[in-house]
Order: sequence, then structure tokens, then C-alpha cells
Amino acid sequence: MVEKDNKLFKLGSHYLLNKSKKLGNGSFGDIYLAINTKNNTEVAVKIEKKQNKHLQLRHETRILKELQGGIGIPKIYSFYTLEDCECLVMELLGKSLEKLFNICKRKFSLKTVCLIGLQLLERIEYLHNLNIIHRDIKPDNFLIGRNNLSNLVYIIDLGLSKKFIDSSTKEHIPFRDGKSLTGTVRYASIFTHKGFEQSRRDDIEGISYVLIYFLQGELPWQGQKAKTKKEKYEKIMKKKISTSVKDLCHGLPEEFEEIVSYPRNLIFEEKPDYMYLKGLINKIIEREGFKIDYNYDWDKVENKIEEKEIKINKIEEKEEQKREDYKNNEK
Repeated sequence: MVEKDNKLFKLGSHYLLNKSKKLGNGSFGDIYLAINTKNNTEVAVKIEKKQNKHLQLRHETRILKELQGGIGIPKIYSFYTLEDCECLVMELLGKSLEKLFNICKRKFSLKTVCLIGLQLLERIEYLHNLNIIHRDIKPDNFLIGRNNLSNLVYIIDLGLSKKFIDSSTKEHIPFRDGKSLTGTVRYASIFTHKGFEQSRRDDIEGISYVLIYFLQGELPWQGQKAKTKKEKYEKIMKKKISTSVKDLCHGLPEEFEEIVSYPRNLIFEEKPDYMYLKGLINKIIEREGFKIDYNYDWDKVENKIEEKEIKINKIEEKEEQKREDYKNNEK
């Protein structure tokens, strides 16, 4: 990596990374904006420092290679091993669902959640069909595409993903307990809280909590106060178990109660019925008369922001022109 003016770095033969343009953080690395100088297109570069205790980027790259070509899977371009870090160059995507949720004042409409829900289930079904479980379902790990793909939801951050079919035996991984919690506690399944080995059912339960979070604005177990991380996790688990599905889904279409209950009733090795779950969402869409047009709540808000920015830019251009004219007249 060659340093240029303290901000720009040359990565490989044709990627120029901008250190000042940090896009976000993954589970184990930082993501930066870069330019492919061959075709002048923007890309994202995920960087993981070798000093990290548990290196995950190489594992994530292997998983992403297996998933390439799937709808809503980011393209990967190059992988570099440098002296102090490893770098994955990949497709640049848009905002996360968490950021879009904040843009929409932390409330999505029923239509938007239904359209999101169908895509989340499709993404996780694709992973599961390739014998991979995600293990960190949360709004930050779903991003929309850019430009003509801005209606498509992508699944990202596969550093914690795992094969649930053993490569050598071709059998499902065995059930184990006493496991530490892997993933994000807010969206973790009850089985995960109990220390059980994760399987497909846990990804589905995580998706159900994401959808409820988007509709209700928050989950009942948020904001638990505790002195230690262990105590906080225990409080969240107790609240998650004690909150009835009916209370969790209060005021929502009854189908959401089934979407939450369904994965909780699956056995460890059982394959979820993705068609059934998507059918529940489609039932809501049909009853409410929604169009599957992939027009989301944030489209209107972002258009307003864009229009405001255009107006500001025009005012600034006029002011700049006035200053130039004044300078010319002074001469």
C-alpha cells in the first residue's frame, strides 16, 4: 500500500483508496471508499488488521466466493494480503436498512416492511440452500443497491457465517449447548441466548425481530441496564422469553405472530418453509391492496433531501457567480 498525501493509498495495481472516506464498520473490519482507476468506478474496500484477535476477512471472502452470482449478494473483485492488514475489494452498495430507518424517523410503513420482509427471506433462503447460516441478522447487515439497483436489498457482513452441513460427512452439524452468544444480542434467537448451536431456525427468528423492530420502532428488550455484559444479556434473554408473541406484535396484522412463533417451534436440523413465510407476507400485501412495486418509504424522503441539496447548490452557484462578477467589475 503506497501512501499519497496522507489520505490516498494505492492498493494493488489499480485501486486508489481514500482513507478519509470511511463508509462504516463490519464485524471485524473498517470499510472505505476506493476508485478503480482502470474504469473510474467506485468500489468498497474492507480492511482487517492482522493484529485482531480473531481474523475473519479471509473466511468471509471464501463464503462470498461461494455465494457469487446470487441476487442481493455483493460482488467481490480482489483480495490483498499486506504487511499489517488484509483487504477485500467489493461492490459499493447504498445505505443500510438501519440508516434508512433513521432517515424515516424510525418508523417504516406496513408496505415497506412487507417488501423488505420478502427480500430478507429470499436472501436467507439463498444462503441456506448453499448450506450457509448467517448468524448475525440485523438491520445494519442489509444494504440497498445503488443507481438502477436501489430497490434491491443486499445481505452483507458474513464474517460470522458458518456451514451447517459438514463438508466431509455431508451431514448436518451436531446439536451442542454451552455456546457463547454469537451475533447481535438484540436480534438473537431465544435458542442462541440459551447457548444452543445455531442453525437455520435462528436466522429466521432474527429476521422476524428485524421486521417487528421496523414496524414498532423498537423491541421490548431494548435499553436494559446492567453492570456487566453478562448481566445485560441475561436481562435481555429473560425479557425476550417473558414477552408474549401477542404483546410483541400488538397492533400488527396477525400474520406477524406466526412469523415470530414459527422459527421458535422448529427443531434444530429442520429446514424452514420459506414459501410458507413469504406466503404470510403476501397475504398481508393482498389484503391491504399493496403493489409489489418496490417503492419504499425512504424514496420520498431521499428525493426531498436531494431536491433540497440541488436548491442549496444552485443558491451557492449563484452566490459564487455574483462574487466572480464583482471581481471582474472591480478589475
